[in-house]
Amino acid sequence: MIITSVAIYYSSATYRRENFYDRLTNKAWSLSKLLLDTYGYDAERVRMAERNNPVKLQNEKIIVLDFKNDIIYTSDENGEIEIRNDVLERVRSSERVRYRQGFYEVLGALYVSQYNRYVVVAAATDTEGLSYLNKLRLIMIIVFLISLILFFIAGWLYSGRALKPISEMVKEVEDISITSLNLRVPEGNGKDEIGRLARTFNRMLERLEISFSMQKDFIANASHELRTPLTAVNGQLEVLMMKDRSADEYKRELASVLDDIRSLIYLSNRLLLIARTSAEGPVNFSKKIQLDEILLQSRDEMIRFNNKYRINIFVDESLTDSDQMIITGDEYLIKTAVSNIIDNACKYSPDNTVSITIQHRGNLIEVVFEDRGIGIPEEELHKVFEPFYRSSNALSIRGSGIGLQLVSQIIRNHNGEIEITSKVGKGTIVTIKLPSAL
Repeated sequence: MIITSVAIYYSSATYRRENFYDRLTNKAWSLSKLLLDTYGYDAERVRMAERNNPVKLQNEKIIVLDFKNDIIYTSDENGEIEIRNDVLERVRSSERVRYRQGFYEVLGALYVSQYNRYVVVAAATDTEGLSYLNKLRLIMIIVFLISLILFFIAGWLYSGRALKPISEMVKEVEDISITSLNLRVPEGNGKDEIGRLARTFNRMLERLEISFSMQKDFIANASHELRTPLTAVNGQLEVLMMKDRSADEYKRELASVLDDIRSLIYLSNRLLLIARTSAEGPVNFSKKIQLDEILLQSRDEMIRFNNKYRINIFVDESLTDSDQMIITGDEYLIKTAVSNIIDNACKYSPDNTVSITIQHRGNLIEVVFEDRGIGIPEEELHKVFEPFYRSSNALSIRGSGIGLQLVSQIIRNHNGEIEITSKVGKGTIVTIKLPSAL
């Protein structure tokens, strides 16, 4: 509003000044023609004609000087207009001069007649134009102040309406706590900025609810899994201490205790590894590792662990160079993920056999693990990556249910993907995709 008002006032003032000087110039020229373009000019006759002229500027003063700077005509009888030498010099240099003297606006110009060169000094006051500017300035100030008041009222009303959904959202958020993560904030139409904010917040609440639920289940399952071997160890030791036994009995019982302790250590290591990978999230690893070597090492270790396992590795014809099987990542974590998949495939297969195929797809390296095991029910496939979850047809086989959850977390941390397809009684196919380092 200030910029607009200043621009309007400035343009009006400029137009008023230019218009007034144009009128002053026309007046000076018409008088000069009347006075100087006739042979033997008569100043008194011109003065009388001007007195009776109805078209006259307010406080009009016109002075005409010859080449000697002698006044040959003046309507300034009281000498109010000062004739300055610097103005006369500038005018004789063919320059039109404008300046103010008190209330007067003065014009100095060179008039060339057929007989001589004259300096014409014209002055007048534009009372009407200045009065118009004063009124315009007053009106604009009043309009500006009224507009400010209206803008304030309108801004207050509309901002209140605009912020009302946010206030309601704040009230809803204040009611949400760790025990009520199922609550959601209203999304309105879901199209404006506030609706998108509410939708984003609700998605965050959904993720938090899922995360807290998984954490709760994880703690409960972990406590149960840890308690089982600890209870077994405690019971065996109590029974062992109830009476004296032979050395062979002690060895037999201690071997059983040792087996439970190993299971406990294995489970603890897996839990710690899950906690580590979950905390890290996706990582930009810099170390390059050879994926085929990892598979070979995992195969050898798993066969040493159980000599009944049969692990067959096939390399696709598209992989003609060993450099095509290089990825970036953590060697220990990748080996852990691969070993878990191999162990599951062999453990849940009657023939303890798994076939592994390595192939190159664009900038991804795919490793496919295929077995002919018991399979996973289709309705349970989406749950296999949950911690401690075991499919209904695998409960009779010893396991902890944390292997695939650990594998999934490791693969995601390496910016990869994992997919599972399975049919009950026919087997399972696990595919992991990792970005190539090339």
